[in-house]
Amino acid sequence: MKKNDKNLPERVIPDKYDSSFQNDIWSVFKIMGEFVEGYERLLKLGPCVSIFGSARLPRENPYYDKAVETAQKLTALGFGVITGGGPGIMEAANKGAKEADGKSVGLCISLPWEAKPNEFVDDKYLINFNYFFARKVMFVKYAQGFIAFPGGFGTLDEFFETLTLIQTNKIDKIPVVLFGHEFWDGMYTWLKKSLVGSGTISEKDMALFHITDSVDEAVSIMADFYKEKTLRPNF
Repeated sequence: MKKNDKNLPERVIPDKYDSSFQNDIWSVFKIMGEFVEGYERLLKLGPCVSIFGSARLPRENPYYDKAVETAQKLTALGFGVITGGGPGIMEAANKGAKEADGKSVGLCISLPWEAKPNEFVDDKYLINFNYFFARKVMFVKYAQGFIAFPGGFGTLDEFFETLTLIQTNKIDKIPVVLFGHEFWDGMYTWLKKSLVGSGTISEKDMALFHITDSVDEAVSIMADFYKEKTLRPNF
């Protein structure tokens, strides 16, 4: 039977990429370099909490002050604070860590609209990345917990990847907190209705994270989790 008997289109896609893309093979060494630097520098840092959130929220936004306070209290416990090093919520978290004399880490990514890291990232804890995937590995590997403030696609990406790794036992369970009921409750309702409702995730998967409006509760979730658990890299 000829494929056209099924009313299929004629083939128009070539069998191979253009030969000019062969240099892509050598990019593996650039990628390797980012992993080596990230592993070496973050391993020496000790236990940290990654704080995610929008780069677009201004300093006047109420969540900015909440992120500052959260970072200050995490630092008081002894945690370092890891962010993406940009403005908005990331800046707030780095500011809180810096003002509390803690480790203020920025894992920065090369973007045309973010020319430099925020002023509160410590120079000795600044790492620059070209590849999002290498940067995300560092967020996960050396973080003892995650707190996600309101954010966009990047925040959602980091949140759901972390949940996927926990759900599939690629990393041990670690505390994950969403800050702000007003922002996150709509997503929570959708997850319950559409994902749990259709069976694509289980009810127990909804217990992999917490939602709170309280800085003290978010910080306590981190502290209480490690009262009887060893602090170590996640994989």
